[in-house]
Amino acid sequence: MLQTENIYIFLIILPVVSFLYSSVGHGGASGYLALMALFSFTPESMKPTALLLNLFVAGISFYYYYKEGFFNKELFISFAMASIPFAFIGGMIEIDASIYKKILAVLLIFAILKMLNVFGKESQSIRQIKLWQGLIIGSIIGFFSGLIGIGGGIILTPVILLLHWGKMKEAAAVSALFIWVNSASGLIGQLSSGVRLESASFLLVAIALIGGVLGGYYGSKKINNKNLQYILAFVLMIACVKLIFT
Repeated sequence: MLQTENIYIFLIILPVVSFLYSSVGHGGASGYLALMALFSFTPESMKPTALLLNLFVAGISFYYYYKEGFFNKELFISFAMASIPFAFIGGMIEIDASIYKKILAVLLIFAILKMLNVFGKESQSIRQIKLWQGLIIGSIIGFFSGLIGIGGGIILTPVILLLHWGKMKEAAAVSALFIWVNSASGLIGQLSSGVRLESASFLLVAIALIGGVLGGYYGSKKINNKNLQYILAFVLMIACVKLIFT
């Protein structure tokens, strides 16, 4: 992995990506996958590495958002109950790289439009989620999280805001832990099917954590809701372009 051409440029960009994603409660797997594809990482190393990075960066992000009191436990549980087993199932399934990039790019476009307020806005009136709604949405997102190698936050955050189940920072806190449990479940599914992590992946974790810690801190404390939306839209747009053209 570390023998990849221009690896030093990759290592410089990596904490920037983790910073931007962590600031909005995300682990960054879609950005990592796009970045690894751009730098010609081997396909078999991309998916488990992205999920491993997700575990640490989303975990740090959740810590800061939880500490600031933005976590809604009931909202999280309603999604996680079904997403965890389905992420495990998705993680056991191999999918062609070109297909999962296209699927992810489409999902990113939806998320970008939401963050730019093309449809729906952050509502001051919050609705109570029904259990069946959380189970259905959680199972779908969980399955694709394991299948593609993401945590699912890029899908869950706009869904929460669109359906008025939470505010921006509340959605970020719920998504951060949602990403963590799905990434863990998906990674376990991959490892159980014979996939192995390269030792170099843990060096990438250490580097990504630099941006993750800073992003989680500033996102939960210093950046207001409007800026969070624009930052997220910018990050998702970069990832979408990379996935389409790499």
